[in-house]
Amino acid sequence: MSLKLYYAPGACSFVPHALLETTGEPFDAVMIKLHKGENYGEEYKAINPRSQVPVLVDGGEIITQIFAIVSYLNDRFPQHGFLPREPLARARVLETLAWMNNTVHPTFTHVFMPHKFADDKDAQAAMKAHNAQLYKGMLDELEDMAAEAEAKGQAWLGGEPFGPLDAYALTLLRWGGFAGIDPTTFPKAWALVQRAAALPAVARAIERERLQLNLYKAA
Repeated sequence: MSLKLYYAPGACSFVPHALLETTGEPFDAVMIKLHKGENYGEEYKAINPRSQVPVLVDGGEIITQIFAIVSYLNDRFPQHGFLPREPLARARVLETLAWMNNTVHPTFTHVFMPHKFADDKDAQAAMKAHNAQLYKGMLDELEDMAAEAEAKGQAWLGGEPFGPLDAYALTLLRWGGFAGIDPTTFPKAWALVQRAAALPAVARAIERERLQLNLYKAA
């Protein structure tokens, strides 16, 4: 088996995890327990010195970073059309994927792990509250994207077929629960997440990671 994915349950590594399952190709899924610091162990750092997930290994080649892995999987399995072929449509998907990864994701990190950015407890609390509000606004943007896709008659954010934007949307809506945000208050985006979760390939990734999609708990 030449393909191997290092992932952490519930992390952004869900995106390539879902795409790999969609390909139907055999791959080895290796779980990294971030809460136990396994990503900082010498064995894992030998694979990725930055101690991040995901990591895709294809034969002897190691590929890191969501953007690079998605692009690689698209080219490795072109028959699945994870990225559009038409230049402008492809650019639109990539700009949204970049926004999810370099803006929405880091905002959530400030909510979920404020200790990474400040050692003062009051500063951490203020950072968490502030970024939770920013994160809600970004989920509002995601809701608008889902509504626009529906208005165009598209089943998925990037058009057809299911792709990385949809897998990332599932992840971001799910994270909303950790930020005190009920994902069901974004009906169009939540409906898209439910459709994605019902796909057999995505369902396999969810089952392997043992994910609960709605983590929101009312105060």
